[in-house]
Amino acid sequence: MLHRLPLYLLLVGLVSSVFGAEAPRNEQPKMPVEDIIKAFVQKETEFAEAREAYTYRQTVKMTEYNEGNRPVGSWELVQDIIFGANRERSERVVFAPVPTLQRIQLTPQDEQDLRDVQPFVMTNENRAEYNIDYVGAEKIDEIDCYVFSVKPIELEKGKRYFQGQIWVDQRDLQIVKTYGKGVGRLKKNEDNQFPAFETYRNQIDGEYWFPVYTRADDVLHFRNGDIRVKMIIKYEDYKRYGAESQITFGEAVEDPETPEQQQTAPPQPNYPDPK
Repeated sequence: MLHRLPLYLLLVGLVSSVFGAEAPRNEQPKMPVEDIIKAFVQKETEFAEAREAYTYRQTVKMTEYNEGNRPVGSWELVQDIIFGANRERSERVVFAPVPTLQRIQLTPQDEQDLRDVQPFVMTNENRAEYNIDYVGAEKIDEIDCYVFSVKPIELEKGKRYFQGQIWVDQRDLQIVKTYGKGVGRLKKNEDNQFPAFETYRNQIDGEYWFPVYTRADDVLHFRNGDIRVKMIIKYEDYKRYGAESQITFGEAVEDPETPEQQQTAPPQPNYPDPK
């Protein structure tokens, strides 16, 4: 994701994250694992299609730290994901101050990861690119989840992939959390490093779980020294194209025709307070 200056090399690989987590319980699900995978991949495919009908704001801030663990530089970008006059999906920059990063710089792989890896979605289109293995069961706040390990089968030149774990809600069979890193095929001798990250989702439209918050806080091990980086990504103000109401950070859409469904809405995971 970043490369260290002045080497002008690209990064890859990841260091262990500071985010701790309990090991999933080693228990078998009540339905066949392959049936669970097939079901949540289909749900994710439907979600990916539904999300294409939404506008939202994405805010990214990255901070680098010196050897004394003090912030010394940052990069920030606020952009709206919108639709043009002919319904073309586009990105409109709202705020982009001059970067003050001193020892690292962003690469094209960063842009790919921001777009596709941090808000990772497992669909019928990319399912064949990954090995998916059942790990166990774990409760995220009040949500009972199946935990799966996800790893790309082969790294194709020019593509970025997610590698890590996903938490699938046992009720809705949709991803509610991801933890891992972006990986890809690099040229020989490239000194690329990408931080571990966690992405949280909330059910904000009464049906699908949307990414709302990503955080990374990791130490990247470059050949000529370590650099700590911290990244926060927020996905806010979800709004269905053509609709009047906004959906922000985990706010559920009310359905006046089905109040009984509102009473049984699933709990929302408590992602860290963005500061």
